[in-house]
Amino acid sequence: MRVMTLLLTAAVLIGCTAPETDKVSDELPKLETPLELPRSVHWMRNSAEYQALMRQTYSLAANQLRAVTQDREAGTWAVALDADETVISNSLYEKELRAAGHQTNDTNWAAWVDRQEATPLPGAVEFIGLAKELGGYVAIVTNRGEADCPATRENFEKFDIPFDVMLCKGDDGEKEGRWEKVESGMASEEVPPVEIVMWLGDNIKDFPDHDQGLRFDNGGLFSDYGSRYFIMPNTMYGSWQENAHD
Repeated sequence: MRVMTLLLTAAVLIGCTAPETDKVSDELPKLETPLELPRSVHWMRNSAEYQALMRQTYSLAANQLRAVTQDREAGTWAVALDADETVISNSLYEKELRAAGHQTNDTNWAAWVDRQEATPLPGAVEFIGLAKELGGYVAIVTNRGEADCPATRENFEKFDIPFDVMLCKGDDGEKEGRWEKVESGMASEEVPPVEIVMWLGDNIKDFPDHDQGLRFDNGGLFSDYGSRYFIMPNTMYGSWQENAHD
């Protein structure tokens, strides 16, 4: 009964705090008994299905990349990838938060980024290596903040994940402006003006002009998925969380 009381108390505290900050304070008491690992995290950390989906998606993307670049001159094109749950995994962070009875906030997220322990996801390094081998540039366009960018670059280097330019989120809002910088040659002195031929991400907003409103489309706007757009499964978090429940 004591554990159940603590769980109910924590739930009430979280519910009262969320409308004001949408985050759980570090000052909330930790639960005496860790919460059960959510199925969403358990599936991404431990299922064969998740491994298969990631490898399948990257394999399909690789085949398509070979096809669309076979007549393109090396150095004239690029691929754009998101970072979190596309190239690197934060499932350990989600697991540790749950075990401590907390939810994410700016403080514990910054501490996680600084640890540089986000590991490469299945198929990611091989796909990026292929893009480089075929003569393309690799642009990592992430919504990690500018303050997180140095540690994120080091995280990629630590696990030998190659990239040519990494653009984090500043005051420019959504990713469209950063993709434009890549294509105009303004993203880096090392990357000339190029055409982005493929986008990969885990959030519908990782793709140009797409958002959760796409779920009401009759199918026409999904036609680029599997050709220019490749999406990874992420059951832990994303813009879908804001959708109304039905």
